Amino acid sequence: MNGSEFHEEEVESRWEAAPAVAFVIGLQLLLALVSERKGWKLWGLPWWVWLPSVVPELVLLLPLAFRWPRRRLEQLGHRRTAAIGLLAVVSAANALALVALMGSLLSGQEKSGSELLLKGVTIWGTNVIAFGLWFWGLDRGGPVRRRAPSPPLPDFQFPQLENPQLAEPGWHPRLVDYVYLSFTNSIAFSPTDAMPLTRWAKLLMLTESGVSAITVLLVAARSVNIFK
Repeated sequence: MNGSEFHEEEVESRWEAAPAVAFVIGLQLLLALVSERKGWKLWGLPWWVWLPSVVPELVLLLPLAFRWPRRRLEQLGHRRTAAIGLLAVVSAANALALVALMGSLLSGQEKSGSELLLKGVTIWGTNVIAFGLWFWGLDRGGPVRRRAPSPPLPDFQFPQLENPQLAEPGWHPRLVDYVYLSFTNSIAFSPTDAMPLTRWAKLLMLTESGVSAITVLLVAARSVNIFK
């Protein structure tokens, strides 16, 4: 990889991936603060139940936003492993939050539409960003290997890769392309432009669609019915 390609990957991490993680942290902090002020609970759990997942997200944010921890992890050969492990923790915490929200909903504890809607938006938004980062970090070996002279075979078939005449020379997907893929998969419950080619890509999209379906179809629908 030449210097310009490495610089491009560094810019993508700092100015695209890091703000995406910061957005998720902001959503969860907002929900925690509103819950503390209004006395909201989640299946009987206190307001700070939304905060534990912020810790691994902050740890994930550091190497994305700052050069020194990213370079240090690269020197140790653990950068990709650390990112995947932290994303797994974030996704698991979000899934547990959804289970708790469903338990709270089924037990009749959710009485306010605005409360349920904010909780659902936080879980759904975290789901979209987390899986966008999953796709970005795993497709063709991650953002570094995608720019190598001989990258691995693609895990997602973007239209620009299938029809190079539709894109500028040397086009490759960036984080925004993977977040768009994640967003549309969460809304339509199916791929809209980029098709999954490998089994792990299909399983990730299946998992994301399942979480989104529960959140959107059940939580959002219920919040509209009880909105006050």
